[in-house]
Amino acid sequence: MSRVQANLLLLIAGAIWGAGFIAQSTAMETLGPIWFIGLRFAIATLVALPFALVEKKRAVAPVRSGDRMGFLFTGLALFLAAISQQVGLLTTSVTNSGFLTGLYVVFTPILTVFVLRKRPHWIIWPTAAMSTAGIFLLSGGAFSALTTGDLLTILCALLWSVQMISVGAFAGRSGRPMALSVVQFAVCALLGCTVAALLEPISLSAVKGALPEILYAGFFSSGLAFICQNVAQRYTTAPQAAIFLSSEALFAALFGVLLLGESISPAGYAGCAIIFVAMLATELVPELLKDKERAAAAA
Repeated sequence: MSRVQANLLLLIAGAIWGAGFIAQSTAMETLGPIWFIGLRFAIATLVALPFALVEKKRAVAPVRSGDRMGFLFTGLALFLAAISQQVGLLTTSVTNSGFLTGLYVVFTPILTVFVLRKRPHWIIWPTAAMSTAGIFLLSGGAFSALTTGDLLTILCALLWSVQMISVGAFAGRSGRPMALSVVQFAVCALLGCTVAALLEPISLSAVKGALPEILYAGFFSSGLAFICQNVAQRYTTAPQAAIFLSSEALFAALFGVLLLGESISPAGYAGCAIIFVAMLATELVPELLKDKERAAAAA
């Protein structure tokens, strides 16, 4: 596979995730947000299971008990992130949800200071300030205009950061990324269906009404897109992967305007641009400086 083809796969993954915000929003016209999460991840579990079984056959050692607990913790973080995002979509737009969720690109390295005790690259601090300014503009130029859904989505971004740090720790240590995927999806499915059964009504007609969105989110957003990412990143660089995958925010805004008739104010467009630049700078500046240091050392 060429680098161009790999980047195209990453762009497809970004488009799938961007369109996933539409599915998540429209599904709640007939189905409760927590039921949607439970059913979505039940399908995602089935999608990942065959890959996990193949991985198990090739594994040289069983998963350690400590890693199993890590898998469960990762699943809990994923569930809390998903429910924050899904419930947030009740009172925020697809466009805002897409961009605010993308703040995990900035939150993740900041969180490593407190969790892993590792000092992030200096670029993190200005990009965090840029992201805050972007949120200010995206909210309409006043923090009082931030909806409950916007705040829940920012919480979602923080929880995604916890989930990403957990994946980095336990998938690498165990050598079983597909087993981790199945466990975290299964945890989300079990918790989602259990909590939904206690809090939300359910009917066959409601499930049938949201079935296209459930299937899309379960099979494509939680299955195919991650497969595209895993395959493509073998043939391209991490900074390029970050650029193409972060396109999910742009696709979320595009699909929100085209399919749902949402609109963005000029200040909102400026805020989106600032957040997007902050995400790119977080990924690209450290790599560019490394290249300059290597060139200087070789001279």
